[in-house]
Amino acid sequence: MPWKQRKGAFTRMHAFVRRAPVRYYSLTLRRRDSPGRLQLEGAIARGLGTFLQDRTEYFRSFDEVIVYYDNGQAEITRILNAVMNAYFLQVEFRRMQPADYRLFQAADLACTLELLRAKDADNALTKSDLFFFESARKLRKDYLKPFEAKRLP
Repeated sequence: MPWKQRKGAFTRMHAFVRRAPVRYYSLTLRRRDSPGRLQLEGAIARGLGTFLQDRTEYFRSFDEVIVYYDNGQAEITRILNAVMNAYFLQVEFRRMQPADYRLFQAADLACTLELLRAKDADNALTKSDLFFFESARKLRKDYLKPFEAKRLP
């Protein structure tokens, strides 16, 4: 896909999600902070568990929690299954294709922006990132800052 077409699609998706009645939470971890795979899986599980524990009343107000996942990474699948079933009595997992669900694409956009935020904070934006967004300042001003209102406190 040509660069201008990708940029246009990204900008339209960003505008759509900013207006949609959705909120997100992103767990940001650095691999270098976890020396091994098991430590990283543990950090992910603790982060997800802490998030759910802090918002237990909200999530338990629903009869059922449905987790949509594309089964992309076996480790994440195991963590989601273990943590979600530890916190909730009724959890349903649905495998899906990302292209079929706008909400999944919105979640992917949120994760992408959080990754860019972390890279920007570490002064580690790539040449491709800077080319796509034109500059770190433009990324922060036009994409990251407007999206902050969507983040769960």
